[in-house]
Amino acid sequence: MPSSIYRSLEGETEIMALYDDALTCLGAGLESLVVGTSMGNTQVLAAGPEDAAPLVVLSGGNFLNPACLEWFLPLAESRRVYSPDIIGQPGKSAPSRPSSKGDGHARWMEEVLDGLSIRRVPFVGISYGAGITLRVAGHSPERVSGAVLISPSGLVGGSIPRMLVEVVLPMIMYRLSPSGDRLRKSTSPLLTEEDEDLTRQIGAVYRWVKLDSDLPRKATAEELEDFGSPTLVFAAENDIFFPGEAVLERAKEIIPNLVSAELLKGCRHIPSGETFTLINEKTGQLLREHGL
Repeated sequence: MPSSIYRSLEGETEIMALYDDALTCLGAGLESLVVGTSMGNTQVLAAGPEDAAPLVVLSGGNFLNPACLEWFLPLAESRRVYSPDIIGQPGKSAPSRPSSKGDGHARWMEEVLDGLSIRRVPFVGISYGAGITLRVAGHSPERVSGAVLISPSGLVGGSIPRMLVEVVLPMIMYRLSPSGDRLRKSTSPLLTEEDEDLTRQIGAVYRWVKLDSDLPRKATAEELEDFGSPTLVFAAENDIFFPGEAVLERAKEIIPNLVSAELLKGCRHIPSGETFTLINEKTGQLLREHGL
């Protein structure tokens, strides 16, 4: 049985309270489903008309799923959106953390789809969730009918020294001696615009979660050669983790049916609300034009 990803019971309680608060903000009509997998139970948040075509949304790592789902909730106006709490991440799924050396994330996602009786579906993934989408596309391309990748892991990585100085060190300082100023300093490199609720959630994750730094491994051209589904990539210009220009260059090299690769100018890892509106509009357009 995997050990807890939380540093203490007190910390887990705080994270769950923030999770439930974020869930409440999504409004009525949301369902919480539980899907059993060989890696443990997975909670799946479902929104939108039950008879609408399905869409999978995968959240960022070390983030709370309801907060990430809120960015894409407009898509649930015309789709049945399924957003699983990623295993091993803060949330209500099993604490199992697949190794990046294999295809554990892809196998887990396939089992979730099987549990939802979904054979083939478009994916929207941000950050860690985009990396999982690429793993599924490489391992089981027949399961992914289309993909939208935002600030994606799985293509290139940023400067480790820069991440250490601008993110890791401020995070450690905040964890050792929490304060509002230290929290803002540790989260500002991630956020394009201030978000009090998201900042509070990130601070709790910094303090109480054993952070998962083992990202889904990078995709290769060989892995994706059989993946012909239409794909959009949105890369943030000032993303400290996955630099925008390098992400787009790599995407053009290895993704066979890349419909569009767009640089989100002025954005950090988590884009602005206005930018998410644009991303949702272009996602809807992709789904309609390709009959997904």
